[in-house]
Amino acid sequence: MAFESLYWKYHTAVYANVLKITRNRNAAEDIVQEVFFTLWEKRHSLNPDKNIAGWLFTLSFHKSIDSLKKALREPSGLPALVDLPDDKMGSAGAEESQALALRRLEEAMARLSPQKRKVLELCKLQGKSYEEAAREMHISKYTVKEYLSGAVVSIREYLRTHSFLLLLAALACLISGR
Repeated sequence: MAFESLYWKYHTAVYANVLKITRNRNAAEDIVQEVFFTLWEKRHSLNPDKNIAGWLFTLSFHKSIDSLKKALREPSGLPALVDLPDDKMGSAGAEESQALALRRLEEAMARLSPQKRKVLELCKLQGKSYEEAAREMHISKYTVKEYLSGAVVSIREYLRTHSFLLLLAALACLISGR
């Protein structure tokens, strides 16, 4: 009964989060099934006092990223994972653009300080409030807000400065006919 209520309480939100990352309904459905299967397997070892929503969202984020990385390593798996509705560049161009965009995002996050990365993960990926993140990290909620703001600005700035390279890659794919 408890598992079923958790499933119905969080299924839609976890699915929406995974779909934003994967941009593919089939992949999102599979990942959500994996997430709740993992919850079922670990039901006896989870701490009931911990935030289960945060755990579910963190797990779904990591499974989504793992799925994208796996698809990027396996050329035959990417077309099944990526289903962009208006793909004017063809699947090869979309694949290369998505791979480059994912690398840029990973690079931007890797440049963050450990504290800013942790705050970003807690607040944006796990959906924790500033107060919850502050308690977990043993800092003030104002520091959490400052770190989060700095992390978002840093990522946006990095992506903006590197978007020109992404545009060039997309244009190169168009020109080469791939």
